[in-house]
Amino acid sequence: MEQHVHQKEDQVKRILAPLTREAIASLRAGDIVLLSGVIYTGRDAAHKRLVEALDRGETLPFELKDQVIYYVGPTPEKPGQIFGSAGPTTSYRMDAYAPRLLDLGLKGMIGKGYRSDEVTESIKKNGAVYFGAIGGLGAIIGKSVREAVIIAYEDLGAEAIRRLVVEDLPLTVLTDSQGNDLYKIGQAQYLEWRESHDAE
Repeated sequence: MEQHVHQKEDQVKRILAPLTREAIASLRAGDIVLLSGVIYTGRDAAHKRLVEALDRGETLPFELKDQVIYYVGPTPEKPGQIFGSAGPTTSYRMDAYAPRLLDLGLKGMIGKGYRSDEVTESIKKNGAVYFGAIGGLGAIIGKSVREAVIIAYEDLGAEAIRRLVVEDLPLTVLTDSQGNDLYKIGQAQYLEWRESHDAE
């Protein structure tokens, strides 16, 4: 039993944000990760403003290089809490904006669900990574936040951009830097399994 527990712990990768090229290269679709360090929040309304700012030639509210954006709009924190419940938003809402931000140096995104082929190709081209957070664990994810400060678009409320310091944020690699997509891998494995069992 003890050996089994150690094997499970060995399967978890601990990485730091901002991300390094070496850390990203070590990740594969399906890996379980505990992420610590500085990340930023932003949903569709914030992404729209970021891209509009770029169109106007303005400086963004934070440097994108090597950073991670978590697609989240937290619930209001309760007394004594640093951060509210922090379940991920469906990522396709950011697909129209993600390639441009990746081209400018963004290296990580956290959300849930499928990404478009364009985003997957951009992840591969830019050596980035897409992480999945588990929606039903929003309260637990919120407890990984050690610091939270609004840095832009405060009028958007929950969708304002926040700078977070997180510790051991539990994530799964959904798309790695080689373009491997866990959703497609899982579907292919299931179909292979079903075909082999139908043949019996």
